[in-house]
Amino acid sequence: MKHRLFFLTLASALALTLASCETSHQSASAPGASRDHRAAAVAIAYPSAPTVDHTDVYHGVTVADPYRWLEDGDSAQTKLWIDEENKITFPYLEGIPARDTIKKRMTSLWDYEKFGMPWKEGGRYFYTYNDGLMNQSQLFVMASLNAKPRLLLDPNTLSADGTVSTGGYSVSPNGAYLAYSISDGGSDWRQWKVRDINTGKDTDDFIQWSKFSGASWNHDSTGFYYSRYNEPTGEELKSTNYFQKLYFHSLGTPQSEDELVYDNPDNKNWGFGGDVTDDGHYLLIYVTLGTDRRNGLFYIDLESGSAQVVELLNDFDAAYRFIDNDGSTFWIETDLDAPKGRVIAIDIDQPGRSNWREIISERDETLRTVSAVGDRFFAGYLKDAHTQIRVYGLTGADLGEVKLPGIGSAGGFGGKRHETETFYAYSSYTTPSTVYRYDVTTGASEVFKKPTIDFNPGNYVTRQIFYTSKDGTRVPMYLVYKKGLKRDGANPTILYGYGGFNIPITPRFSVSNIVWMEMGGVYAVANIRGGGEYGETWHKAGTKLQKQNVFDDFIAAAEWLIDSRYTSTPKLAIQGRSNGGLLVGAVMTQRPDLFGACLPGVGVMDMLRFEKFTIGWAWASDYGSVANEDEFKALHAYSPYHNIKPGTCYPPTFIVTADRDDRVFPAHSLKFAARLQAAQACDNPILIRIETRAGHGGGKPTSKQIAERTDEFAFLTKALGMDGAALASSVAATKIE
Repeated sequence: MKHRLFFLTLASALALTLASCETSHQSASAPGASRDHRAAAVAIAYPSAPTVDHTDVYHGVTVADPYRWLEDGDSAQTKLWIDEENKITFPYLEGIPARDTIKKRMTSLWDYEKFGMPWKEGGRYFYTYNDGLMNQSQLFVMASLNAKPRLLLDPNTLSADGTVSTGGYSVSPNGAYLAYSISDGGSDWRQWKVRDINTGKDTDDFIQWSKFSGASWNHDSTGFYYSRYNEPTGEELKSTNYFQKLYFHSLGTPQSEDELVYDNPDNKNWGFGGDVTDDGHYLLIYVTLGTDRRNGLFYIDLESGSAQVVELLNDFDAAYRFIDNDGSTFWIETDLDAPKGRVIAIDIDQPGRSNWREIISERDETLRTVSAVGDRFFAGYLKDAHTQIRVYGLTGADLGEVKLPGIGSAGGFGGKRHETETFYAYSSYTTPSTVYRYDVTTGASEVFKKPTIDFNPGNYVTRQIFYTSKDGTRVPMYLVYKKGLKRDGANPTILYGYGGFNIPITPRFSVSNIVWMEMGGVYAVANIRGGGEYGETWHKAGTKLQKQNVFDDFIAAAEWLIDSRYTSTPKLAIQGRSNGGLLVGAVMTQRPDLFGACLPGVGVMDMLRFEKFTIGWAWASDYGSVANEDEFKALHAYSPYHNIKPGTCYPPTFIVTADRDDRVFPAHSLKFAARLQAAQACDNPILIRIETRAGHGGGKPTSKQIAERTDEFAFLTKALGMDGAALASSVAATKIE
């Protein structure tokens, strides 16, 4: 099938665009050099952040929460504190000489055409396009690949500042209608509208209170399935999200008349997503348990005239993803008895497990995606954190590999089983995303859209190395930098990591990373445990009671960079966002002596209360829950907010959050910043940047992305002692004449 699952799984609901935007051992020279560097900092008078005598008791352990008041984002006290913090942060950044140079180059380099992968529906092609600096990408439609594109939807017209974005598109099978969702200011809440594709005008259809959902049309294009929650009764950006429901909306009717297709009042944590098979015969109902990869798969036979829900897979013992069907035979991607993934066939007329057939066996590589196009399976694997695409016949015959341009990331290969063409996009750390058309019959790839950008990829080196973590585990890491780099320990370096929710970090192009390397920096990505680089075993090794493995892996990566003379403590910055923000917060409180600067973005910092806000309860599959004593002890042991120690010299730290982040509630970052500022025992700056009219990251306008990246790099130039004049000269020298 098209394999564009219409609902956003709760596992991906913690993730961000990761490529950005994306121990006892230590180097003998690091501590002294670090102290000398930090002694040059200037003391900052932070805003008053009064403490309160609030404690909670967990399993007999009393835990103080002195900044609980910052969880009330609407209080005058919190708003005043945020305003006072911004009055310190932005003048500090404006006073950094390199900031203007960085912003000009970031803006210049960002200004190139960006093309989305085309998809075909109802005899038409659709793709997204950004001319360079548009805040939001536009949606175009074409009658054929050679036809003139027509602008169908321009999200930039939805708000003056570009903060209203489209979250998802779904075209009806007859090609007549487009269902599209809107996010206001980066919120995960979505409104759904419908546009007549022929006229380019919206109908009166309007859906509210949808979240973690897309739209899947029925076969006759009279309506679509979507998921929603009840309208929140409290703060919509803070309140917890339980009891998701699956509905059907008939075109031309009000939402109040939408049909409730499925819910489960007895299980508030169950999430539902609906997807109609390409033949229109079945409605698939995915049942998710938070971010746990294990899911249920139910269905309704839409041609039977009955609304009976058949619980095909209800043991929640593995991940199950529908690929396509041939009549009553369902092809399913699963990790059941195969931690790295395989493909099986289930005849729903004989669904007993003894009748299941294996189509594609588990390989050494990790299976991440499977689609069916041109009567073939296109299987996307990860080999040491980069993409391989293999092609199989419908009976499992190995038909070879799709040759990719290099070591990078490829995605796409969507479409329908009877079609003979598909599209995919390829990128690497130094290759902007290029869209290819693939002829299934001949196996040939041809460039469909390729951007032109003002830099020379040949000036850069990409290396993959493997290092040893604290417990002896072999961990891969990518290093990217300009040719001619001297390994003298003096190179400013950003070490990036994520390590959670079975999400792999693979090579992807980022303008900001190129600017960093033009500035003479090294960009390093550690593929630590908790991610999905090596399947479910690798993922589980970084969850719950084993979460410390994630931090140990990251610390070991930093030590390897220092010992290998790529950098040194005064020149080493660490960065992560969302779950990666937690990573940075945890390792900087465990090893404050190891890093020259820290950039935790939209992080989960209070590990004892993350379940209290928005969709946080769903993350317990990775983190555990304070309700269980052993998991509480593990959470308390590394929770960044609770492990800040007064009288400690912490590295220069630049915390990033946003006022409308309703995925990782901003109070995580606010409380962490307030406590860190109060505990700081030296003059290293602890700053927090609180973006307005922005959320967790999805749909963030280009202008805000450039501004945020500029501020992060400006902060690093000062924190890492980078020479501003040399920086400007270095950037100018790398531009293509």
